[in-house]
Amino acid sequence: MKRAVYAGSFDPVTNGHLWMIERGYELFDEMIVAIGVNPEKRATFNVQEREAMLREVTCHLPNLKVASFENQFLVNYARSVGANYILRGIRNSADYEFERTMRYINSDLVPEVATVFLMPPRDYAEVSSTMIKGLVGPDGWEEVLRKYVPPAVHRRFIELTLSKNP
Repeated sequence: MKRAVYAGSFDPVTNGHLWMIERGYELFDEMIVAIGVNPEKRATFNVQEREAMLREVTCHLPNLKVASFENQFLVNYARSVGANYILRGIRNSADYEFERTMRYINSDLVPEVATVFLMPPRDYAEVSSTMIKGLVGPDGWEEVLRKYVPPAVHRRFIELTLSKNP
């Protein structure tokens, strides 16, 4: 069985993340989308909210699992869930350099877990969770954001904004 872990902060999940998840789902027998919790980072959405958004936007993928982990290396988490692959996206040359280094370190730590890279289409190449959060606020942000995130995530941002500015 080919089991893969695709991990990230998913704060929030973007259309680029969703593209990666759907491609990974086609490639592997089992796919786990795992939220890596970094207590050093200030998150817009808590882990439970991110898990809920991921489950909602991937409900069309019946065998996909959504989970979270913290305080461990991704490769060790992958081994702990029986995954033999880590799926990573490469959007640009900076991602490539970082991911290449991590692939070698992961291989040193747990040689039996391989890393597979996918390159998303141009439409998603510059989309990141950080960029998404930076779009929220100025006049017209709601329409701009709609292009980069799934409808469920767009709705959550509207709700979040309304709750902060009643």
